[in-house]
Amino acid sequence: MLFSPGAEEMYPPDFDTAVVVQKQLTQTLCGASRPGHFEGVATVVAKLFNLVRPQRAFFGQKDYQQFLVVKRLAADLNTGCEIVMLPTVREADGLAKSSRNAYLTPEERASAPAVYQALKLAEGMLQVGERNPKEVIEAVRKRLRAEPKMEVEYIATKHAGTLEDLNILAGTVLVAVAVKLGATRLIDNVLVDVSTGS
Repeated sequence: MLFSPGAEEMYPPDFDTAVVVQKQLTQTLCGASRPGHFEGVATVVAKLFNLVRPQRAFFGQKDYQQFLVVKRLAADLNTGCEIVMLPTVREADGLAKSSRNAYLTPEERASAPAVYQALKLAEGMLQVGERNPKEVIEAVRKRLRAEPKMEVEYIATKHAGTLEDLNILAGTVLVAVAVKLGATRLIDNVLVDVSTGS
């Protein structure tokens, strides 16, 4: 069954309400360069949850920040909906599947797998004991800069539950990247469980 309401049904002319999730989750990473984006996400998801009353809603890890925002919204508004994260679906060369990939030129598409390669490099560093976020970020930046047409928007290491910056990488770490290839913006991330070694 498919429920696919039109824009006029979801946002009638007199619509005047917004749902805002805490700044800690929404004003970093993608939210820093897209003001109001997650307010729009939270508002439409809240409306859909009210209309459909789902028991579970599924979101992909590629949009991890969105997953956290929706999870917080569902808990805070007592929706009773379980928010489930699904693994990122990837092309054979590691590029995260996205409708945006269709906008890449053949040359840009050939460079795009560097995003996942850089994230796997970070994951490997964490797995062998690197705990300095600056070292991890610099290694990722160096790999991405090897692609001449790739413009880095952000590289971040964050606490996976709160999106707080970490001085020492510990617990479950989110390593997230946003880049532009030509006119196309690509995002991706990995989650890495690490210990402090203490």
